[in-house]
This record gives sequence, structure tokens and C-alpha cells, in this order.
Amino acid sequence: MATPAVAPSAGTQTTANTRGRVIFSSLIGTTIEFFDFYAYATASVLVFPKLFFPNASDLNALLSSFAVFGVAFVARPIGSILFGHFGDKLGRKGTLVASLLTMGLSTFLVGVLPPATTSGWIVLAPLFLVVLRFAQGIALGGEWSGAALLATENAPAGRRAVWGTFPQLGAPIGFILANVLFVVLQASLTAQQFAEFGWRIPFLASIVMVAVGLYVRLKLVESTSFQKVVKAEKIAKVPIAATFKHHWRAVVAGTFIMLATYVLFYLTTTFTLSYGIAPATVEAAKAAAAKAGKAFNAADFAPGLGIPQPEFLWMQIIGVVFFAVFTVVSGPLAEKFGRRRFLIWVTAGILVAGLAWGLMFGPGKAAAMVGLILGFTLMGSTFGPMAAVLPELFPANVRYTGSAVAYNLSSVIGAAPASFVATALWKAGGGSTVWVGVYLAVAAALTLVALLLTRETRDGEFEDNIAA
Repeated sequence: MATPAVAPSAGTQTTANTRGRVIFSSLIGTTIEFFDFYAYATASVLVFPKLFFPNASDLNALLSSFAVFGVAFVARPIGSILFGHFGDKLGRKGTLVASLLTMGLSTFLVGVLPPATTSGWIVLAPLFLVVLRFAQGIALGGEWSGAALLATENAPAGRRAVWGTFPQLGAPIGFILANVLFVVLQASLTAQQFAEFGWRIPFLASIVMVAVGLYVRLKLVESTSFQKVVKAEKIAKVPIAATFKHHWRAVVAGTFIMLATYVLFYLTTTFTLSYGIAPATVEAAKAAAAKAGKAFNAADFAPGLGIPQPEFLWMQIIGVVFFAVFTVVSGPLAEKFGRRRFLIWVTAGILVAGLAWGLMFGPGKAAAMVGLILGFTLMGSTFGPMAAVLPELFPANVRYTGSAVAYNLSSVIGAAPASFVATALWKAGGGSTVWVGVYLAVAAALTLVALLLTRETRDGEFEDNIAA
């Protein structure tokens, strides 16, 4: 396979990235990406149904908002192919800069988008929202894999799972930053002020973090793994074709290994927010509809927990602290016991949690808090090792593409439908969340099968693993 003309310059680099630079660059990048992503996720529950789907019923507006939210997950595999192509041909550094710019600009533009109630924007507003959401998905499709490789390809021997937790920490940190900002804004502004301009602040403010992230990433040098690919003249002409021709089994395995992680996360964040703040009684639902100036539709009603929005957001933030802690804890455990063995036990725990979901998210606030803590604990434990597991399934010359495609194909079947399906199951069950838990348990069972059929990757070649 011929080496492109631009690639040799990467092979001439001999300096290494320092530990601090790797940690900060991989962490800040995913923090920014997930901050942007979660700002949208939170807004899709709190304000987007009314702003962009004003003529729909409460249920249909929420489902429409979730559908637009899911557009990004459809876009993510496209982003993985696009950014994976350049990441495997031209190098990790420039690709990471491009993904960050794409995410930052599309998020900023969401913050200036007029609502559908603006004259002439009844169709254009939701249309542009879909386009910008698609751009966010494209960017995140390339970001995660690049950040994971930045950490793992620069890690010392025997420490890949530990270093791989750096980019993974961006998920809980980004979530906490986005939701704390939303809580503070809701507490500081009136409902009208928040609906008019307050919700825009997180989207506009993200541009500052993007600038910091770009500054750090521009100082990176290429990893030793990629330099060896260039030196060996083994750069794939078409990385996506080489990935599916020679490594399709690894793609399938990685896709299903991530499945339970994705379903669990979006059930404990986006879905539980909808369920947690939904009125608990018909009387409360009627009062909420009257306050919003809408007619109450009994057919749309399903009881939730009736917890005020700010309070439930704080409950989620507390849960996400456990997500962060166990993301860090999972790295050393995955090194000690092996990725496969450790994840089998964690996934079994997710399956049990799914079967007990109705008990955790049925009785009330205290049980829900326990459920959130347990859910996010399991989430950190399963998410932490993924930045090591997925890249280790692929050789260096298609590693960006392979890990990105597996990660993002899983988002299509796991993350994209999670909130929509869970909401439909909750409504169909008349307020019961038992079937939501069954849905999670099925996803966990599929992940268990994938893990049982996959080899252990801890002790295999990594830096010198280059496909012919």
C-alpha cells in the first residue's frame, strides 16, 4: 500500500508527548465534546419541545425532540468513517483538531438558532436544528476514537487501561458542567427568561472551552504507533475498506461490547430526567398543562415521579460523581483482571440492574436516588475500560477507523433509540418502568454474548501491531 505524500513528515517526528499533555489534551477534548452533547440532551427535555415543536402535544413534542436528539447517533458512524479515514492516513493530531472545531461551531450555532415561534421559522427552525444536530454527531463520531488513541498509544506498557480512563472522564465531567450550568441558570432566571435566552448560554459558552482545547491539541505530536505505520509504509489506501475486509469480526464484537454501556447511560440520563420530572398524578398533570396554556390530554398521561427539574438534575449530578469515580477505578481493575473478565462481571451487574429497574424507579425519590447511584456506578465501571478495549481489537493502520466505527455503530443500535424506546415503554406501561428495565437487561445479555465470544486483549501486541 502506498504512503501518501503528506505522511512522511509524521514519521520524522521523534519527540514524545508528555504525560501531562496527553492527560490534559485527551480529557479536555472529550469534556468539551460531551459538554456540548449533554447541553443538547438536557435542553431536548427542558426547552426544545416547546421552542421547536410548539404545535405538537406534550408527548409528541417530547418524542420529536428525542427523535432529533437521535439524529446525531445516526450521523456518528458517518463521522467515524470520515475522521477515521484521515486519522489513519494523515495522523491523529490534525483529525482531533478538526473534530473539535466541527463540534464547537455546530454547538455555538444551536445557541443562536431562532425558535419555531419566530415569524417565518416554523419549518426552518426544526430543520436547522436537525442539521446542526447532525453536525454534532459527525464530530463526536470522530472525536472519541482519536482521544482514546491519544491516551492509549502514548501509554506506558501495562498501563493502557489506566491511561484510557483519561478521555473517558470527559463524559462525567462534561455532564456535570453542562447540568450544573443549567441548574444555576434555572435558579437565577425566571421561566420566561430561561425560555427566551437562558438555555442558549451553555451552547454559546462552549466556544471558550473549544479555544482552550484547540490550543492544547495543536501542541501534540503524533504517537509512536502511527509513526511506525508511516515508517513501515503500511498506511491503508482506504481504511474503511481495509477494516471491513480484514477486521469485520472485530467491528461486530466491538459494536456489541459497547451496547449495554450506551443503553444504560441514556436511560440513566435523558430518560430518567423525563420520567423523574413528569407529574405523579392526574391532578398535577392537569395543573402543569393549565400553567403552560395547553389542554390536558388524558391519553398522553403516564405518571412519573413528580420531582422538580432542578432537584432531579442535582440527583443526576450526584449520580454522575459515582460515574466519574468508578471510571477511574475501572482502569486498574481492567489491568489486573483483564478487560474481558472484568467487563463480564460488570455487564452481569447491568443485567441484574435492568431486571430490578422497576423497583429502583417506581417507589419514589429515595429509591430513584439509589437507582441513579447504582446505574452510574455500573456506567463508570463499564465505560472506563472501553478506550483500551476497542482500540486493542484493531492493528495500528486501521485502529482509528475500526475503533471509531465499532463505537459509533453501537451508538446507532444502543444510544439512538434508547430514550425514544424507553419513553414509549413507560407510556405503554401506564407509568411502570418494568419494561424499560427489561429493555436494558436484553442489551446487557447481548453484550455478555459478545464478551464471551471475544478474546482477551490486555496482553496482545499494540504498538507494533500493524496489519499487512
